[in-house]
Amino acid sequence: MTERYPWNYGDILEAVDANTPPERPALIHGERTISWGEFSRRSNNLAQAFLERGAHESDKIAFYLRNAPEYSEGIAAAFKARLTHVNVNYRYVDHELIYLLDNSDAAIVVYGAEFAHHVAEIRHQLPGVKLWLEVADGYPGAEDAAHYEDLATSGDGAPLGLERSPDDMLFLYTGGTTGMPKGVMWRHEDLWCVTGAGGNPRLGLGPAEDLDTYLARLRQEPAPVNMPLPPIMHGTGLLSAIGAMTHGGTCVTLPARSFDPIEALTAIDRHRVTACTIVGDAFARPMAEALDANQGAYDISSLRVISSSGVMWTKAVKRQLLNHNENLLLADGFSSSEAIGLGSSVMTKDDEIEVAKFTLGPSCKVFNENLEEVAQGETGMVGVTGFLPVGYYKDEEKTARTFPVINGVRYSIPGDWVSVEADGSLTLLGRGSNCINTAGEKVYPEEVEESLKHHESVADALVVGLPDDKWGQAVMAVVELNPGFELEEISLRDHARAQLAGYKVPKRILVRDGLERAPNGKADYKLIRAFAAEQLGIALQ
Repeated sequence: MTERYPWNYGDILEAVDANTPPERPALIHGERTISWGEFSRRSNNLAQAFLERGAHESDKIAFYLRNAPEYSEGIAAAFKARLTHVNVNYRYVDHELIYLLDNSDAAIVVYGAEFAHHVAEIRHQLPGVKLWLEVADGYPGAEDAAHYEDLATSGDGAPLGLERSPDDMLFLYTGGTTGMPKGVMWRHEDLWCVTGAGGNPRLGLGPAEDLDTYLARLRQEPAPVNMPLPPIMHGTGLLSAIGAMTHGGTCVTLPARSFDPIEALTAIDRHRVTACTIVGDAFARPMAEALDANQGAYDISSLRVISSSGVMWTKAVKRQLLNHNENLLLADGFSSSEAIGLGSSVMTKDDEIEVAKFTLGPSCKVFNENLEEVAQGETGMVGVTGFLPVGYYKDEEKTARTFPVINGVRYSIPGDWVSVEADGSLTLLGRGSNCINTAGEKVYPEEVEESLKHHESVADALVVGLPDDKWGQAVMAVVELNPGFELEEISLRDHARAQLAGYKVPKRILVRDGLERAPNGKADYKLIRAFAAEQLGIALQ
């Protein structure tokens, strides 16, 4: 058996730095452009500064940022310095931030000045953080902050020349069934290989054998221009940004604090974006509607592929987009932080697909709760083998549960339920734990229910997801009130907002005389979901 090439993202980036024309744009953010020459120097300076300020191999560096050039530069610097990336959801409230930064053992936190007030509240509870590094973003920030730009512009910009390992790590924090995030540990080699190892299966391009072969390939191919529309702090956006960097391409990010389809279409037209990453209809529908309403105003002919992962992307919206660029390849990826490549579907002008229909990945099987493979016509959980995460950081129990060994083969089974159709395709049913997926954000009912039940008016609460054209699913709550209270929906939502990230707060809260739990306390989510849908006039799928 041939030994695998020891891939490491830091090595790849140093080689790509030297391989890429220095004048080529590396990062574009609004009116700001950073060339590859600048990107190389700045990320090298940052990497050197992290080490000079006491960071050591495998230390964790957390990124508490919106989409910005500094996020991509910081990731590159982390890879080059052999530090472990940790993503921070900038929507988290203080206790969630403390949990994540403490659980991850973050030694460095790179944060936007916008979040300086949160940092001021939590930093005294996180003595393990050696460096809080503030990125200027137009907000006042902290008076005593260490400034990102000082580190990025100080130094000779030379490569570090470190000896790196394929075992270097990247952490991807994702939601847990109790609401608290858990860190998925990816080795560099495994993550690089599972995402194609420099190849692209959709285009019939196989993995590169080694770094020299990969660089030769890059010299022959047009450089990609990637635009991640979801936050880079989520896996979908993160992999798009990393893909641009490792291919010597350009990563385009948008300055607006919330998604603006006109801004996105303008950037695609202006920068000749070749690949756009979205999260389902929440992004695709507004873009399609803007194109329809402004015929001929935006040229999206440069786009070769739009990729989505994590939430519903309907056929009608895909058709709308294809009307404006018939050469588009519209790719749905069925993946999670723990399992990349569970399934996929691709729609073109000549080949339509149904929503939630996927082709099973080549390394996948479907298992029942007893970890037995299921037959066609049955339902089960998708598992994938091959290049997998090491597990969850500091949680052996969850690791053993999610990454079981079946007949001598290690699988990742995150808990996504599917039905296996007669033609071998999969119909995605959802996460078995009642996880709600709202525009790609995971919301677990238990956490939201607990926040509501802490209000004096609430005797019991159940939370469900209902179909929503914009978000895929919307978070809805049904509560049982204590005697003497009336429903004050706005007050209850404000109460939840004080304890939870904004995307977890129910869009609506309904009242019901009883929630009809079983004697053992088990909730009948199907009944509650039907009740909420009927009350709100929403048709269930």
